[in-house]
Amino acid sequence: MLVLLAGLQATRAHAQEGWFKRFVQKTISDTTGEGKSSFRVYPTLGYAPETSVEFGLSSLLLFQAKGDTLNRLSEVAAFTFVTLEGQYGIWLDNAIYGDKDKWFFLGRTRFQRFPLLYYGIGHTTPDKEPALIDANYLLFRQRVLRRIRPNLFFGPEIDYQQLYNAEFKQPEDHRYDEPLGSDGTRNIGLGAALVYDNRHNVLNVRKGLFGELSFLKYNQSVGSHHNFQGFNLDIRSSHPLTRRNVLAWQVYGNFFTGNVPFNQMALMGGEMIMRGYYYGRYRDKNMLATQVEHRWLPFGFSRRFGGVAFAGAAVVGPKIGSLTPARARLSGGVGLRYLLFPKKDIYLRLDVGFTKDGPGFYLFTGEAF
Repeated sequence: MLVLLAGLQATRAHAQEGWFKRFVQKTISDTTGEGKSSFRVYPTLGYAPETSVEFGLSSLLLFQAKGDTLNRLSEVAAFTFVTLEGQYGIWLDNAIYGDKDKWFFLGRTRFQRFPLLYYGIGHTTPDKEPALIDANYLLFRQRVLRRIRPNLFFGPEIDYQQLYNAEFKQPEDHRYDEPLGSDGTRNIGLGAALVYDNRHNVLNVRKGLFGELSFLKYNQSVGSHHNFQGFNLDIRSSHPLTRRNVLAWQVYGNFFTGNVPFNQMALMGGEMIMRGYYYGRYRDKNMLATQVEHRWLPFGFSRRFGGVAFAGAAVVGPKIGSLTPARARLSGGVGLRYLLFPKKDIYLRLDVGFTKDGPGFYLFTGEAF
C-alpha cells in the first residue's frame, strides 16, 4: 500500500512537473505557423509608481484576418492584476484589422478599483503628500473605422467613463480643493476619429506611421454629468536604421474645453509616455508631449534579448497658449526586451523611467508606442 501511494505521488509529481514544463515551454516559445492565430497566457510581476508591486495574469491573442499573411497582424490583449496597494482590475485592448483593411476596430476597456493619488491641477503642484481618491472606475472607448483610402480610416467613436463609489481622502498636514468629479462622475462622449495607419505589426513597429486626430463631445443630453469637449492628437513614426535598430518618435496631445472632471483631464505620466511619472502626477485641460526612443531588437550578440533608450518631455496648462517649453517636465530611461513571440516579432518589455520624482518600472507586452 505504501509503495502504491509512493508511486502515485511520484506519478502525480511527475505529471505536475510535466505540466509546468509544457506551460513554460509554450509561454516562451512560438510554434505557430505563418498566418496562424496565436494565443498565450502568462503571469506577470511588475512595479510602477501607480501600483507598487503588482501581480498579474496576461493573455494575448494574435491573428490575421482569414489567416492571410498579407493582412495586418491584429491583437487582443487582456490583463488582470492585483497590487500591494489594494488595487485590482481587468484591462482589455484591441486593434483589429479586417480583411484587406476594410475595417479597423481600435479601442480599450477598463474595470478597476484603483485608488488614485491626487496632487492638484496645473504644472506647479506642491511637493507634498497627495490626497487619495478611492473609487471604482469603468471605461469603454471604441473606434469603428472604415477605410476611405489606402491606410486612411474614418469613423465614429464613443467614450464612456464612470467613476463611482468615490471617496476623497485628505492628507493629514494640508488640504486640497476637491476637484470637479471627485465625488463620482459619469460621462459619455460621442465623436469621430480620422486615422492614418500603415503599420503592419502594432506591437512592434519597425517601420511605419500612425496618426490620429479625434474629437469627442460630452453632453448632459446624452447622459453625461458634465458638458465638455476635446481634441486628441497622436502621431507615431518608426524608422529602421539597420535590420536590428529602430528609431521611433511620438507627439501626443489632449486639448479640452468646458467643465472637465479631474479624471478626464489631460494626464501626464504612465506606461506609454513620460514613463517614470505617476499617471496624473500633473494634469490640466491641455497637454502636449513628445518622446523619442532607440530600439535594439535584438542585440547583435543575442537572438532574443534587446534593449531601448528613451527620452521625453511634456507640459500641461489651462490653455493651449500656456503650453510653453519653460513649463515642460522631462523624463528618460532604458529598457530590456525579451523576444516572446519570434515568428510574430513581439517582445516583452521591462522599462525603467527616471524623473525628478524618482524611478518608475513598467512590465508589458509590446512597445510603448
